[in-house]
Amino acid sequence: MNIARLIPWIDPTVSQWSAEARWLRWLTFVWLGAGLLVLFSASYAVAVVEHGYGLHYVMVQLMWVVVGLVVFNRIVHTSLDRLIQGSGIVLLVLVGLVALTLIPSLGVTVNGATRWLPIGPFMIQPSELIKPCLVLQGARLFGSWHRLSWSTRLTWLGIFAAILGLILIQPNLSTAAICGLTLWLIALASGLPYLYLLLTSGGGLLAAVVSISLKSYQRERIVSFLNPWADPGNKGYQLVQSLLAIGSGGLWGQGFGLSEQKLYSLPIQYTDFIFAVFAEEFGFAGCLVLLLFLGLYASLAMLVALRLKQPLYRLVAVGAMVVLVGQALLNMGVATGVLPTTGLPFPLLSYGGSSMVASLATAALLVRAARDINLDAPVPLQRHQSAAGNQARSPLRVLDGGNALS
Repeated sequence: MNIARLIPWIDPTVSQWSAEARWLRWLTFVWLGAGLLVLFSASYAVAVVEHGYGLHYVMVQLMWVVVGLVVFNRIVHTSLDRLIQGSGIVLLVLVGLVALTLIPSLGVTVNGATRWLPIGPFMIQPSELIKPCLVLQGARLFGSWHRLSWSTRLTWLGIFAAILGLILIQPNLSTAAICGLTLWLIALASGLPYLYLLLTSGGGLLAAVVSISLKSYQRERIVSFLNPWADPGNKGYQLVQSLLAIGSGGLWGQGFGLSEQKLYSLPIQYTDFIFAVFAEEFGFAGCLVLLLFLGLYASLAMLVALRLKQPLYRLVAVGAMVVLVGQALLNMGVATGVLPTTGLPFPLLSYGGSSMVASLATAALLVRAARDINLDAPVPLQRHQSAAGNQARSPLRVLDGGNALS
């Protein structure tokens, strides 16, 4: 076993990668390192109160970081062809796990939502882990849309709709929204007719309206989002405290570790509202740097998508960028009151093992795609193939065997 493949920062093959892949790799590590520092600041005080040990959440997060980095390095050393082929089975397994959360004796309910499954002393959130698989399968479907029969198209659209429906039932409107948005933007990037996209977006909006109509707490969040100061002690409490924390940061911030809102008032400060802690400690200047960083990351991802010659790989890059940067912007939108209050983690910052592993896996897909910029065809699946067998296959042929997605 090659131990170097378990330690990403000493990877001996990096010098052979494209410049974009190397930049994205190190930007991911910078994002990860900064996220651990912000988590340390946001969680230390509450960890002392809840567990008697200030580093509790950071140590648990570090364990998941190790798992995520192993997954990260495995993905960047695996061809996208193979990842796309294998992701279908993984996706269906994760769909089964999402369904298991709905069984009362198995699913764990936190804050009114049943999204977790217990695994020993830990809990996993299958709806988070499903995101990189949706990126791969979404790219696979929409990248080959014009070569597939309508029965195949409708089958996989039905699977995607069922996945989003299961996530909504948990209920988890925010995760369903980011998953649906990712698939929709992949479809848009693939060049699907605008009529299909409009019909799909209309269906998604209708599903969101139905979910809000059936769930009273979601309606309350919408109302409190429109005017949180109408009930600052109850329904608008989370958003009001987040806005107070952000406003307290001023231009330059209170300084690292010196947030006051995280000590007394700000709820779930190390997960959903971790950006509010960041904004209070680093101020407007720090938030601007963060936005510039996200803009640089997204720009590199789009450059990768533009330079890739394989259509499926291009869509993988687009989907991975949406999951990472798009979710980060949505989290910031919730914390600043631009969007309704909802539980959506900040990738690589918020506490949570499933989110960490899924985010690193998604970043690895982007780096893996960037490694293939200069290739006219995919990397062969087997090194021992004959010279004739080493003629690279088009990824679209993977879908041609039975005109169906396996």
